[in-house]
Amino acid sequence: MTLRIEVVSGEEMLEQWRYVHNLIVPPAALEPDEVRERAGRNRLENAYLDGVLVGCSTVRPPVRDGGTATVIARVLPEFRGQGIGTSLYEHVLAHALALGAKVTETVVLAANHDGLRLAARSGFDEIERYVVDGHEWVTLRLRDEFASCAGRGPGT
Repeated sequence: MTLRIEVVSGEEMLEQWRYVHNLIVPPAALEPDEVRERAGRNRLENAYLDGVLVGCSTVRPPVRDGGTATVIARVLPEFRGQGIGTSLYEHVLAHALALGAKVTETVVLAANHDGLRLAARSGFDEIERYVVDGHEWVTLRLRDEFASCAGRGPGT
């Protein structure tokens, strides 16, 4: 089985990304115009396993040199437990590093227990919980030892 991760381009891929996003985070469901706007400022990617859509990812670049990048990996429920989420996180972390991020965070809907477990296994620790429109969200930060493994120095 071959996992392929592609940068979103064109309406079909934007709609695929939106489908995965809205299924995984229904409280933050997006309309097509909102996805197009995000694609203009973030790196959106779709993941395919042997040609079948299995997930998507987002990289929000650091706002300034050495700032914080946000990476998000989403895997459709029927494809979890196969290492796809881990591969997506490794992929987006490498991209965040290439953009010069010194700190990397992720955000997960608190009700998404699988997503929280994946983030923890991928080296993220919870740093904040907050509520938006009645839904609890969790911000997690990549631990130093994982950042070091990704090629960043300790303490970054």
